[in-house]
Parts: sequence; structure tokens; C-alpha cells
Amino acid sequence: MIPLPDLVLVTGMALVSAAVVGLVGGFLLVFLRRRSLRVQLGTVAAVTILSVLAGVLVVTDAMFASIHDARIAVVVVAASGGAGLVVALLLGRRVSQDVSALAGAAQTLSAGAFRAPEGPLPAELAMVAAEMELADHRLRDARDRAAALEASRRDLVAWVSHDLRSPLAGLRAMAEALEDGVVTDVAGVARYHRGIRLETDRMATMVDDLFELSRIHAGALLLAVDRVGLDDLVSEVIATAYPVARSKGVRLAGSAQAGEHVSVDARQMARVLHNLVANAIRHTPDDGTVEVAGSITDRHACFVVADSCGGIPAADLPRVFDVAFRGEAARTPAESSGAGLGLAIARGIVEAHDGEIDVHNALGGCRFEVRIPLTT
Repeated sequence: MIPLPDLVLVTGMALVSAAVVGLVGGFLLVFLRRRSLRVQLGTVAAVTILSVLAGVLVVTDAMFASIHDARIAVVVVAASGGAGLVVALLLGRRVSQDVSALAGAAQTLSAGAFRAPEGPLPAELAMVAAEMELADHRLRDARDRAAALEASRRDLVAWVSHDLRSPLAGLRAMAEALEDGVVTDVAGVARYHRGIRLETDRMATMVDDLFELSRIHAGALLLAVDRVGLDDLVSEVIATAYPVARSKGVRLAGSAQAGEHVSVDARQMARVLHNLVANAIRHTPDDGTVEVAGSITDRHACFVVADSCGGIPAADLPRVFDVAFRGEAARTPAESSGAGLGLAIARGIVEAHDGEIDVHNALGGCRFEVRIPLTT
């Protein structure tokens, strides 16, 4: 059994010698911090082995009585350390190759074509590769959204250049007719005045819709969320739209689960339902039916607006909520067709509530569905 004083002495000598080598290795690693990972890993392995070898040399020089035994111990440690260094360099080379492969794959990240290196990776590098793949998907989604917003912006510019110009041309023509005395009879003058007022109201509605849509696209739509009854929302939109439906000969009906509530901006959600109902009434023929329903399903508040318009062509369904889409072949729509912003605004408001809006054909008409998640 080794005497305690000798054991303390040996331990101290080994620690001091290893600390000296480790300190030198630490400074060396700082100097090599910009070199490749393979060089740094090899340096770490070499410093570790040299620390062990230094401790053995110091202890053998002080404690071994036989020079032969000391030489054998040094040779054994040196051989083992050399083998360990080779293994460490090989492992470092493997890790360096994995890092290089990941770095090469990262260069394709900005192009939206990231592909993780083939073969298994160390756990840390696999986590980095997974994060890069997720970032690649996010970049692709961001590019798609940016492209969609740019297309929407172009459509909006085209809409402004045409649809606002048309009522302005009408206003100018009627004003010039009155100014030049082309129309002098009382009935004609009254008709022109009424036309000017209607065109002015139409332009005001367009400008309001345009302003609302710009706030939605800019992410500046502020919601005043409060608990609102489903039946209150449905009954309000029915009461507002009933005169228009009656004048066109369209039956308007509504129903909702009593006592059920949803946390939404009541004014904005009423606008969503009003836009959907107005669109349904506009496209439903005389003696048709428009139904509005509200219910709670799968932890969502669901609003359905169903009409009997005959359905939407399958090719047009994905574009229904696009800016300025009317689904009409004519470039200049009928006066009652609207500006083509109502459904785009409805989608923006619903998405601001973290909800979903969709449309599909059903039972000889269209079925618009709005789903708003319930808050706990």
C-alpha cells in the first residue's frame, strides 16, 4: 500500500505537470481558434495525451527506483498516447467532414433548395441541420407570401386605376352636362343630381374599402376583442341586409345557437358577415335563398353563409378571396357587382382573428364558412 505522503506527492506532481501542459495548450487553442475544426480537435487530443505523458515523466523521474521500469512506463504511455492521437485525428476528420458537408448545404439555404447532408450526423449537427431545414421552409413560405402580396399589389393598382376612374368620369360628365345646360328640365336635373350622389357614395365606399385593405396588408388592423353572442352577430347582419334582399326578391334567413359566445372584434366580424351576405345576395337570382348560421363546433365558432347562386366555376374557387376578383368576364362590371374588395377584406379580418375562411359549391350554390378558434 502506498504511504499517504507519497500518494499526495505523486498526485500533486501529476496535477502540476498536467496543468502546465494544459495551460500551454489553452493558449495554443486561442491562437488556433480560426483554424479548421479538425486542427482544433487534433490539438485538444494532443494536449490531453501530452498532459498524461508529462505527469508520467515527472512521477517516474521522482518515484521509480529502476531506470528500466521508468523507461518501460514512458514507452507504454507514449505508445498508447500515439495510438490515441491517431484515433482522435481520425474522429476529428470525420466530424470535420460532417461540418463541411453541413456548411456546403447551408450555402443553398438562401436559394430555397436546402438539403441536409446524407448519412447520419452527430446529434448536435443533426439539430443544426433540422433547424436549417425549418428555416428553409420558413424562407420559402415568406417568399411565397411576398410574391402573393406583390401580385395583390399589382391587382390593387390596376383596380384603383380603373374602378376609381370610372365613377370620376361619370361625375365629370354629369357635372359638365349640368354646367353647360344640356339638361334643364327639373326631372332631368334631379336625375343627374341623384346620379352624382350615387356615384359619390360608391366612390366613398371604394375608398373606405381600399383604406381597410391597406391596413390589413400592412398588419395595422387593431382588434377590440370582446365576448359576443353568436345570435347577436347573426341577427345584426340579417337586420342590416334584409332591405337589400327584399328589394331583389331574395329570401334571407338566419339561425344561431343561443347562449353561445365567441371572443372577437364585434364590429370587424359583423363586417365579415355583412360582406359575405352582400356578396351572396348580389349573385343569388330572384326568388333565391340566402341562409346565415352560427354554431360552435370542435372548439371553433363557425359561421356559414349559403346561397343558391348556382355555384362558382371550379377554376375560380381558389381566386375568390383575391383582391378585385369578381368572377365576371367583362372588364367593366355591372354597377351592382361591387368593387371586388369585400371578400379580400373578409379574409384579412378572419386571419387577423387567427381564423380560417373557405368556400365551396354545395346544393346548387356556394357555401362560405368562417371558423374562429375559441379562447379558453
